[in-house]
Amino acid sequence: MAYEVDAPKYVRLAQTVQRRIEAGKYPPGTRVPSENQLVQEFGMSRPTVVRALELLKRDGWLESRQGYGTIVRGRPTAIEGRGRRGQETLARNESQAAGRLVAVDRVRAPARVALALELPEQTDVLLRRFLVEEGGEAAELVSSYFPTRLADGTDLVNAEPMHRGLREYLEARLKVRLDHVIERISTRLPDTSEAELLGLSVTTPALNVLVIAQDASGQALQVSDLLFPAHRQELEQTYQLD
Repeated sequence: MAYEVDAPKYVRLAQTVQRRIEAGKYPPGTRVPSENQLVQEFGMSRPTVVRALELLKRDGWLESRQGYGTIVRGRPTAIEGRGRRGQETLARNESQAAGRLVAVDRVRAPARVALALELPEQTDVLLRRFLVEEGGEAAELVSSYFPTRLADGTDLVNAEPMHRGLREYLEARLKVRLDHVIERISTRLPDTSEAELLGLSVTTPALNVLVIAQDASGQALQVSDLLFPAHRQELEQTYQLD
């Protein structure tokens, strides 16, 4: 029997603040309410409020400015133009791509993934992890997470490479439509298993792109965590000046 588990308080608070930013209640460039104001409004402890704000800062929704407080950045900027990582990830045919499927398992959702999928932290999700290789070297580690309500009973749970792109499969098998992708770029340290697969030290920062695939209503159906050896990456954009 499955039981519904409430998200931790700090995740629920982070989701509430994020929704207010998206709705325009907290416009970009303005200060969010102070920690004291949030404590009073939501009846939560200061450590809970601090943890929620830190989660939003890490994901790019907020930033701290010396002497001014916590500022709204707005929706994290997506990658534009060519080389859209999320589009490539959703279209990748695992059976034909250079690389190998290294894991298919039910795991506890990491905090960033749970927040994007609007799930309680530590909820079980399905993980498909694919190691992309170029010239015999690890080039990209793709960890794709799916809510179990979508994945159970589908080919996603099979420990075999998919024979068509994840987007194509999701839309055909589950009768859903992926409408847009949000990409959040940052750097982070790999965990032990990620470092081993990428041939990195756990103390070496890697480029991270969090890809959130949503339907037209804004519901996330898949979250992919892309990790790249930073020394092999270069980001470039060309744009017209106004």
